[in-house]
Amino acid sequence: MSAATAPSAAGRRTLAVLALIPVVAALALAVFAWPAARIAPRDLPIGVAGPAAAADAVERQLGRHEGAFEIHRYEDAEAARTAIEDRDVYGAVVVTPRGTELLTASAGSPVVAGLLREAVAAQAPAGTPVPVTDVVAAPAGDPRGAVLGASLLPLAIVGAATGAATVLLGLRGVRAVVTLVGAAALAGLVGAALADSWLGALTGDWWAEAGVLGLTVLAIGSAFAGFATLLGKAGFGLAATLTILLGNAFSGMSSAPQLLPTGVGALGQWLPPGAGGSALRSVSAFDGAAAGGPLLVLSLWAVAGLTVTAFGARRRAEAAPATEPAPVPVG
Repeated sequence: MSAATAPSAAGRRTLAVLALIPVVAALALAVFAWPAARIAPRDLPIGVAGPAAAADAVERQLGRHEGAFEIHRYEDAEAARTAIEDRDVYGAVVVTPRGTELLTASAGSPVVAGLLREAVAAQAPAGTPVPVTDVVAAPAGDPRGAVLGASLLPLAIVGAATGAATVLLGLRGVRAVVTLVGAAALAGLVGAALADSWLGALTGDWWAEAGVLGLTVLAIGSAFAGFATLLGKAGFGLAATLTILLGNAFSGMSSAPQLLPTGVGALGQWLPPGAGGSALRSVSAFDGAAAGGPLLVLSLWAVAGLTVTAFGARRRAEAAPATEPAPVPVG
């Protein structure tokens, strides 16, 4: 390339960057802002308990909000409490001889708990208070769930850094796997020490919380390492899109997956941040109830990423054509 054409090539690259940055910024803002601007209940599972006639009336009232609620019927308040503790429903309306009562679980989602209070109060006769019982209360150290929701992005960043460093440092095979697993385990211990022991935002079994935090970091780190092993530098971009951009925006941790636009919340639960957040909420406040599905998702991401990282580079090396040695001149 001549000296005269060098500035032109550099100028084209500059223009390409200037054109790309606004597109990326718009995409990132849209991905995060769009779900937040469309928060509303969509097939939100809630319970209704009490005598059949009274419960039918409550169900009809709730049914006026078409597509908002997924109603589960229970015989009495005790059965509804059990369903809330098992994370089958977010709350329940209980009809008793004394009137209507509301059971919530702010530990499951403070936003949903507030939404249910507003919905039930709006349907009650004017001037009639509706008693509210918080069956599974949010921790005193995080009453609004802000710490739990904010913890996903740091976990994603730590996982991304671990996976990227493993690849860029040239670690392969067993060494790469040991690095990813060891770093994730240490991150889980540190995360539990900060969120549970220091901030009091988590109040469940300490080791279970550390395990979920570590598995989340491992799933994200393995995704970065695995995609980069398969696709090279482009793999970093794909992993970042799935685990940092879409994973955090669609996790539903600041509200609930059922409050996000249709399909978005479900997709978020198949990505590591959403699955990790749901599992962490379960082990922290609900004694592990409903944690099986999210833990399975995290395990699948981790196993797939570790497998590709361990064997992908070796297979690529074996598939590369062998170069013949240069002939040695004679005489």
